[in-house]
Amino acid sequence: MTLAGKRIFITGGSRGIGLAIALRAAADGASVAIAAKTSDPNPKLPGTIHTAAAEIEAAGGKALAIQCDLRDELQIEAAVNQAAEAFGGIDILVNNASAINLTPTDATPAKRFDLMFDVNVRGTFLTSQAALPHLRKSAADGRNPHILNLSPPLSMKPVWFKNHVAYTMAKYGMSMCVLGMAEEFKRDGIAVNALWPRTVIDTAALQMIPGIDALAGRTPEILADAAYVIFNRKAADCTGNFFVDDELLASEGITDLEKYSVTPGTKDFLLDFFLD
Repeated sequence: MTLAGKRIFITGGSRGIGLAIALRAAADGASVAIAAKTSDPNPKLPGTIHTAAAEIEAAGGKALAIQCDLRDELQIEAAVNQAAEAFGGIDILVNNASAINLTPTDATPAKRFDLMFDVNVRGTFLTSQAALPHLRKSAADGRNPHILNLSPPLSMKPVWFKNHVAYTMAKYGMSMCVLGMAEEFKRDGIAVNALWPRTVIDTAALQMIPGIDALAGRTPEILADAAYVIFNRKAADCTGNFFVDDELLASEGITDLEKYSVTPGTKDFLLDFFLD
């Protein structure tokens, strides 16, 4: 398996899961565009598009840092076209950017509701839309194009809605893009899949959420390795799936996941949302 020569566009990849996926691909020599909002350092959230690009280059890949606000459709279109022009096309789109606000209905301001829907749902839809012509060209050239959304399996159990209706709807909106686009793009030869972690993932953003113990979770590298497996599968045979990281790795014979533990020897992991 290799991603050598692949041209990848990742939203929100200046840190955390998106950056981990970028670095895994860069190790093979892939070209990676990081489209994210953070251009200037933030004391609360380390990492910018520029530091991410430097890490990608150091890992062996080619990097392109693009400042992009996913709430602006013109910026999305410009960012995708910039990446395609710089790399000669796009083979893989990772819709990783996401906004989270774990609040009940009466504690969710309209501003936070709009942010989650603008980034998670609208941003995912419009970025996929903008990348579509380039992914179709990738398919025509036999380059095995993929779209991967970092979103959960769909479940209509009330337990996943009752504590944070707005956030759940916003994440499920990303998953509904997978459900619909996988069928829509089959004729184009473009794979569309979702990937979700079994446990909480230790990221800087997660550490800012009160009450969540990231020490009882796993590192972003487990999702990077899972995404790597997906990207190396044939698009025609691997689409419309809602993958869970540990199950996917097990299907490749990878069952020893200790190296991904934030705290070595952890047995009782803090499970992520949305998994029945």
